[in-house]
Amino acid sequence: MVYASTLQRAIDKLQMRWGTGHEERNLPCLNFHILAAITMQEIILSLQNTFVKKVRRLIEKSAARKEENLFVAEGVRECSLLQQNNFTIQHFIVCSELFEVQKEYPIEFDENTRYVSAEVYDSMAYRGSTEGIIAVATPKNHSLSLLELPAKPLILVLVGIEKPGNIGGMLRTCDAAAVDAVIICNAKADIYNSNVIRSSLGTVFTNQIAIGEEWLEVLQFFKQNGIATFAAHLGATKKHFECNFNQPTAILMGTESTGLPIEIIAECTDGLVIPMNGKIDSLNVSVSAGILIYEAIRQRLA
Repeated sequence: MVYASTLQRAIDKLQMRWGTGHEERNLPCLNFHILAAITMQEIILSLQNTFVKKVRRLIEKSAARKEENLFVAEGVRECSLLQQNNFTIQHFIVCSELFEVQKEYPIEFDENTRYVSAEVYDSMAYRGSTEGIIAVATPKNHSLSLLELPAKPLILVLVGIEKPGNIGGMLRTCDAAAVDAVIICNAKADIYNSNVIRSSLGTVFTNQIAIGEEWLEVLQFFKQNGIATFAAHLGATKKHFECNFNQPTAILMGTESTGLPIEIIAECTDGLVIPMNGKIDSLNVSVSAGILIYEAIRQRLA
């Protein structure tokens, strides 16, 4: 059943933004796609709808994401980056009362798009400021063997890091610096956790990410590919700017609480430390990763 009031609100919204005298071809195709689809599909109004419950479960439960092999992304930027980076999208979920086209982040909709009321959308949204669009998508294969690396790669390795905000922050830095790959070792957090997606601003979809279950697997990968490994830890004597990053390089970051395990440090090419001139002995791991990555970039541009 089509609810005329919802359709009319969407039409009124378009007319307010673009006027009534434009030809259809000159108006944003996304909004017209939405209007066309609304006339063909039922708008989901029930909070108890089976599909709506499934989406909420995917957002809230890591076990559900693993079982279904699906995850949820929210927001125009995030959904656009998801699509641009060739993820398989099962459904877009759109609230026409909230969704606004953003030209810098285009999205193409198809027949699998679902339309929901504002109340239903709010029940699924996990962000404070909502944008009227959610995607349900399939994770990529994050095998080490699928990494495509240049001759002199720069790689960030995250070992056992569990705070979604830190992971997201480092992914943003890696995207900004065009780091060649991010490898997650001894993973403690699901990279498709909604908080990782949100804090990364969708760069979890733009970075080339591999997941190695065990350090030995990752170490063997580095040895086979001639990649030097640099362990960031407080016990190191070499300052970060004394290291040679102008070669195939992997920078290893551990948790803020315990750092990198001793057995991993022992297997690395070298250790490094960021000089601390104040009263505290360390920085936030995301900040530290940013300093190290940009030192590597500086050396390569010199």
